[in-house]
Amino acid sequence: MAAMHAPEGPNPWHTCVLIVIFTVLLQSLSVAVTYLYLNNELKQMQDKYSKSGIACFLKEDDTPWDTDDKESMNNLCWQVKWQLSQLVRKMIVKTYEETIPTVQEKQQAIPPTIRERGPQRVAAHITGTNQRSSNTFPAPTSKNEKALGQKINSWESSRKGHSFLNHFHLRNGELVIHQTGFYYVYSQIYFRFLEPEEIWGTVSEEENKKKNKQMVQYIYKSTNYPDPILLMKSARNSCWSKDSEYGLYSIYQGGVFELKENDRIFVSVTNEHLVDMNQEASFFGAFLVG
Repeated sequence: MAAMHAPEGPNPWHTCVLIVIFTVLLQSLSVAVTYLYLNNELKQMQDKYSKSGIACFLKEDDTPWDTDDKESMNNLCWQVKWQLSQLVRKMIVKTYEETIPTVQEKQQAIPPTIRERGPQRVAAHITGTNQRSSNTFPAPTSKNEKALGQKINSWESSRKGHSFLNHFHLRNGELVIHQTGFYYVYSQIYFRFLEPEEIWGTVSEEENKKKNKQMVQYIYKSTNYPDPILLMKSARNSCWSKDSEYGLYSIYQGGVFELKENDRIFVSVTNEHLVDMNQEASFFGAFLVG
């Protein structure tokens, strides 16, 4: 009796090939699905970015926008820019309010007397007066004996002409300081040679020849100290002949000095009979610089 053969099973080689093919197909499908998904996501991200406010600041939207145009107001970029401008404006207003006082606060911080009075101008300018008298060069007092030259005692201090006094007062030819500080002090004296008979006083021709023609201007400061303190001096020296028709000289000097309240400053000269007290030529003054 012939032997019966059992049916053969699946070939392992064929099974392995099928598995490989199935795996490749599955991977291809997976890659395709992943590609489609990522492509869709990327497109959505691009659409979302193009519609976002970032594009407005990366020059993706360069179209002009107008605050009075309704179409511009409906534009997303317009809305983003408007919101940003409002935010910046609020920040600026807040910073201003926190750091800068208002005008009313500034006015409240200033004392009322200063507000009414305005900025102080501490200055004085006094000029010579053509009304020459014995009071212009008085006899030296005991305190001024230590001062060189002859003190000029008479100055024009009223508002007449170029004279004025702001936060100063004039007493016996001396400017009295009201406020401590650094002052620029100046003076100019005008000397003019005259023929002997034209000179004020009773100076004879012989006495005039012997008279020293050294012209010196001194500026002194008087304090509580007994002797005056010399601040400045300037000199000219000249010899006029008898036949000279005229002789004119001006001496000007100025400097910055620290002066205290109640200090007094004055001018003295030599050869006082040669001084011409014309208001445009002979003057004296000071002003506060700090």
